[in-house]
Amino acid sequence: MRKPMVAGNWKMNASRVDAQGLMEAVKIEAGALAAVDVVVLPSFVYLPLAQQLLENTPIGWGGQNLYPGASGAFTGEVSGSMLVEFGCQYVLVGHSERRMIFNDDLNLVSAKLKAALQYKLKPILCLGETLAEREKNQTESIIEQQLTSAIKAVGIEAFQNIIIAYEPVWAIGTGLTATPEQAQNVHAFVRKILAGHNINVANSMQILYGGSVKADNAAGLFGMTDIDGALVGGASLDAASFLAICHAAAKKVLMPV
Repeated sequence: MRKPMVAGNWKMNASRVDAQGLMEAVKIEAGALAAVDVVVLPSFVYLPLAQQLLENTPIGWGGQNLYPGASGAFTGEVSGSMLVEFGCQYVLVGHSERRMIFNDDLNLVSAKLKAALQYKLKPILCLGETLAEREKNQTESIIEQQLTSAIKAVGIEAFQNIIIAYEPVWAIGTGLTATPEQAQNVHAFVRKILAGHNINVANSMQILYGGSVKADNAAGLFGMTDIDGALVGGASLDAASFLAICHAAAKKVLMPV
């Protein structure tokens, strides 16, 4: 069975005091969450704090973005090697906010994916459609385009070291959430595309759902066959909510097959 994962994307939120409190709260619960890969993705400036507080614990941490270059005159950017220096195991690639606000196109997302793998980071590759695209019945074509571009860039075998997060753009920060059935349909579609390239990769791939996941809807989402956890936004900034989602993921391991 695939191990569930819950990753908290803090985006550009939290003070240093808030960040420390969140990490400490998650660390306290780490022992009870051994069945789940728990990951926090704080702002870059809090990565040293994450390394200090979470090193030698089961909790993973990572960056929200990276630049494809190793070094150079790229003001404001962070390289994969810099993330590794601060103990990061994971990095977000292709988040919808990066694609839409900062114009990360398919080629740049692919370059970032390659860079993450080069530095032995586990990319969390985000895929998703906008509301307009869903209303035009373009969900599958958009997802296929995004995923196929990534597969062409790094090869299907590399996906053994990649996590996928399906995040319908229309459900991020809006309070709207795809129904468990809607999310399951897309997750199954993603796994079908992967299976067309390599069935073993498809069966072992962790595919997370991201889109206004909360404590009160997590269990329903995790009850779906192909949903292996969550990429959590706003709810990850509240320790009790985030931990409730983590515990809901842990219960997925106990569900009958």
